[in-house]
Amino acid sequence: MVVGIAQELSSSSSTLTITATLSSTPNPISTFSLSMPPPVLSSLSLPNSPSPSPSHSHSLPHPFFCSLSLSNYSKSFFLPLPTAGIRRSSLFPRPPLAKPLSSFVEHVAGELERDENGGFSREGEAENFEFGAAFGSTDLKHLSSPSLEVKELEELPEQWRRSKLAWMCKELPAHKPATLIRILNAHKKWNETGFRVYKWMMQQHWFRFDFALATKLADYMGKERKFAKCREIFDDIIKQGLVPCESTFHILIIAYLSVSVQGCLDEACGIYNRMIQLGGYQPRLSLHNSLFRALVGQPGSSAKHYLKQAEFIFHNLVTSGFEIHKDVYGGIIWLHSYQDTIDKERIASLREEMQSAGIEESKDVLLSVLRACSKKGDVEEAEKTWLKLLHSDCAVPSQGFVYRMEVYAKVGEPMKSLEIFRGMQEQLGSTSVVAYHKIMEVLCKAHEIEIVDSLMTEFKNSGMKPLRPSYIDLMNMYFNLSLHEKLEATFYECLEKCRPNRTIYNIYLDSLVQIGNLDKAGEIFNQMHGNGAIGVNTKSCNTILSGYLSCGDYIKAEKIYDLMCQKKYDVDAPLMEKLDYVLSLSRKVVRRPVSLKLTKEQREILVGMLLGGLQMESDEERKNHVIHFEFNDNSGAHSVLRRHIHEQYHEWLNSSSKLSDNNDDIPYKFSTISHSYFGFYAEQFWPRGQPMMPKLIHRWLSPRVLAYWYMYGGRRTSSGDILLKLKGSREGVEKVVKTLKAQSMDCRVKRKGTVFWIGLLGSNSTWFWKLIEPYILDDLKDLVRAGCQNTISFGSGSETDENASDYSDNENS
Repeated sequence: MVVGIAQELSSSSSTLTITATLSSTPNPISTFSLSMPPPVLSSLSLPNSPSPSPSHSHSLPHPFFCSLSLSNYSKSFFLPLPTAGIRRSSLFPRPPLAKPLSSFVEHVAGELERDENGGFSREGEAENFEFGAAFGSTDLKHLSSPSLEVKELEELPEQWRRSKLAWMCKELPAHKPATLIRILNAHKKWNETGFRVYKWMMQQHWFRFDFALATKLADYMGKERKFAKCREIFDDIIKQGLVPCESTFHILIIAYLSVSVQGCLDEACGIYNRMIQLGGYQPRLSLHNSLFRALVGQPGSSAKHYLKQAEFIFHNLVTSGFEIHKDVYGGIIWLHSYQDTIDKERIASLREEMQSAGIEESKDVLLSVLRACSKKGDVEEAEKTWLKLLHSDCAVPSQGFVYRMEVYAKVGEPMKSLEIFRGMQEQLGSTSVVAYHKIMEVLCKAHEIEIVDSLMTEFKNSGMKPLRPSYIDLMNMYFNLSLHEKLEATFYECLEKCRPNRTIYNIYLDSLVQIGNLDKAGEIFNQMHGNGAIGVNTKSCNTILSGYLSCGDYIKAEKIYDLMCQKKYDVDAPLMEKLDYVLSLSRKVVRRPVSLKLTKEQREILVGMLLGGLQMESDEERKNHVIHFEFNDNSGAHSVLRRHIHEQYHEWLNSSSKLSDNNDDIPYKFSTISHSYFGFYAEQFWPRGQPMMPKLIHRWLSPRVLAYWYMYGGRRTSSGDILLKLKGSREGVEKVVKTLKAQSMDCRVKRKGTVFWIGLLGSNSTWFWKLIEPYILDDLKDLVRAGCQNTISFGSGSETDENASDYSDNENS
């Protein structure tokens, strides 16, 4: 059916004409006219086309429904139209009947492997795959919604908004499903309110799930990039045993891809897989390309875990009969080149397909082949590829020299690698940091001491950074050669030149224990344990424990063992045999269980981070609770803080969050075990699964609590002002503000979306810093002093900006 609308306005009246034409008849069937004064008519909304409905629905049994939005109230009226012969129309194919949920095939991607050196990699893994300009990406232009004129929420008084919501909750349940869709359609900019009404309706005993309503609302949420709400409705559809529409799959995937929130890419992959395997849909070419682009649009160390997903997309492109773009071939080869185990046959097969399709190998493809050769030690293929790079139109990238150096190092020719390094300096006129790291690594493993010392001096004089990877290689070489004096000198030089990490401290600790200098070893261990940015781990504890047991200092050995029990570190088997004997001399029970209990410091840290946005999750009975630690991988402060927090709560972490002895790379997301001990914090900060400010929060704002709140959820502007993020009720925020004022710190409050920002301006920020500075991590003091651009204007007082997006929280959820 086609609905035509013509509106004629004059100074005295408005005439609205609606013409309806049945799809089976070329001539108009019915025409209706309404006249009314101009102040009354505000807007009219009609659906562009019938909305999708479940497979069991039939022709619309009711007349069309029009909604008039008035300046201070809403009224509805019916326009009877003949419905005989009207056929059901749908924007998308009729959804299939419910399929068993056991047919889901969920894609599980590996955790992102992150480089310890702040995202820097020796092997150039920070580089991304470069896409051609012709490689398309998808959007929602073909899935657009009708343009409607509806007032913005912030333009309306708060009391009116509340009245409107109450009216919707009261009126909507009385209407039929199709009418609900049209009312919500007329209030598109009220989609947040519509979602709240939808969730309220679902909790009522009279509610019957309506597929069309859920689909329409989910699509609205997805198009507004509200991926969490869209996913919630998507899951509601699945729980009803129904298969969502193709549009809902498509929009939800794009909503996930449109944000840079951690974990959204994995969710997009899972929805894509279910779209094909559960829904039986064939995604559009643009959707294949968009997801593929997102997979290979990350650094290689992160993207390599998505190889299986990328191959699945490639398979779907082939089986759907789409023409494979050259960047898809290049992206697959690029992903294969970053794998720990290189599939040489698959890379050769892809290159043959490219050749058969008449696609010329680009610079990225040739570099990917060189990278694969460097891991396999395939000198012959590497040299062939190198010659192709030299004869190509593009300039030879520095990374190509690095891969050639690694190829010859694999086959035991380190001096050939040095020759390539010097050739790079001559040919390019400069040397990259990655090249220095690689040649230092190669020559340190070959124990070329004189050349390494000379190269290290050259590297330091160049002014390039970071130096830390090369210091680690240098110290490992001295340790393997038992040159402990040189190792110690290198350690202290590293302290002056750059910020050391736990790996460097562990190498020096090993050296001190090996030469029997246990007093110095104990001093270094205590430094590590006391420095939150470095900390100790299983390896550190076993190293110092072996030293104390070897020299017979059993008292200190017992203290280290107690620490290991508290942190749940595993004692090495050879040490445990001797430790059993030592403990039996002084204790009746050799291995006593250690009950988990938060220390005073851990409790204060937890309160501070909960204020800053830390999340908790409870089981259905709210007996056991989990704390989810999540850090921003784009924040230098969070990069340091996550190591400290991982160390602080090591004994509480679940098994998947703990590190192996050979892995010192702290993830940006980790969780505790599910435990009843966290019940107090869950009830105070996360009752009913939503963040809330405790009534007694004013009693808990100690300097340490404030310090961790600032490190986790705060920032400093370029003007020196301090901003603190806070979620909860206005009453809770007022308690915090009063507590700060009681400590002679005046502050202002700004609301941005769902988040409050407390601003300590001018001299107040100075007093705040003096209060918390003793509890700020040493390695964080310079980072948190650095200012950031301030997008929040506090003006002359506190104010509210409900339309603005959160300053740091993603509003899409």
